[in-house]
Amino acid sequence: MTVPPVTATVTDTATLALLTLAGAVPVALLGVWLGRRSSSSVRRQALIVALVPLAATWVGALLAARAMFLSAHDMGAFVTIALTAAVVGVGAAWELGRRIRTDARRLEELSQEIADGAVPTGPPGASVSELGRVGDQLAEMSQRLDRSHRRELALERSRRELVAWVSHDLRSPLAGIRAMAEALEDGVVDDPDDVQRYLRTIGAETDRLAALVDDLFELSRITSGTVDLTPRSVRVDELVGSVIEAAGATARARSLDLECDLGDPAPLLVSPAEASRVLRNLLDNALRHTPPGGTVRVTVAEHGRNAVISVVDECGGIPAQDLDRVFDVAFRGDAARTRDTGGGGLGLAIAKGLAEAQDGRIDVANHVGGCCFTVRFPLAQPGPA
Repeated sequence: MTVPPVTATVTDTATLALLTLAGAVPVALLGVWLGRRSSSSVRRQALIVALVPLAATWVGALLAARAMFLSAHDMGAFVTIALTAAVVGVGAAWELGRRIRTDARRLEELSQEIADGAVPTGPPGASVSELGRVGDQLAEMSQRLDRSHRRELALERSRRELVAWVSHDLRSPLAGIRAMAEALEDGVVDDPDDVQRYLRTIGAETDRLAALVDDLFELSRITSGTVDLTPRSVRVDELVGSVIEAAGATARARSLDLECDLGDPAPLLVSPAEASRVLRNLLDNALRHTPPGGTVRVTVAEHGRNAVISVVDECGGIPAQDLDRVFDVAFRGDAARTRDTGGGGLGLAIAKGLAEAQDGRIDVANHVGGCCFTVRFPLAQPGPA
């Protein structure tokens, strides 16, 4: 005799659903309430999250099972299955809580290091991707802040040096002019030759002050971004040739050989006045620091989309620790590089600012017997990349 299958009616299904909800909903609400009120560790929070659905399932299922009048054997089987699932769920929740707790401790240690002023060298690493991203962002933020702080310190150091330098270089010629003017006014100097010498010296010192003021004004325009550039196509031989011709008298007065190799590059795309100022400052720096009888060489070559103009001197080289500061405002280097006039301390800083304002770049490197300043300007007719 075949027993027909028992088919649950809609009423039975609805009754089971209501009984399950009646047992599970209060447990779920209790779990949510405990989770919101609990200020315990991450591991305990994970246990609450794991136990709430299990407990809600147990209560709801037990109520439904009693309504279906299950046998003792079936009820025991159900309890065994539920307990086994609970053990597995609690174990998984415990392990997840441990991992989250470990990652949270790493983030706490990282934030404490940042608060103490340390800069992490790399991301802390985390097994939970979200916490790992937070750690990476904290490490990156700390590194950015450190770079910004270093730049601020460098700018502050540069400002202090500039103020000290300007104070000295303004005070010295002004004191000399004042002393000579008072001597002339009081009649201390009355010999015509001495009077003319004093007047020439006053004029030279006045020109020096005017040049210093012009340099300061040019530097302020560069740092404020108000340099008015009008790039156009300029032939290299015209640009470099005019600068070398103007520097010829200075080279002869210092007993220096000035050599030039212009090559045959395409025209440059630069603002002529500012590009000439860059080359004049580089060439003046080379002539100033090359000893009498030495040679200053200017070469031009084409490299990709740029023309490379090199100014090579025989200054004896720049100390390695000073190479990164050569273009800093008011930097003059050691005594070996300031053996005659000492320089103004702004020429190379102005050259760098004007070159970069025209999409160019300036570099410096030592070579045998001296150093090489290299400036790159974009070509008006780009060559092959």
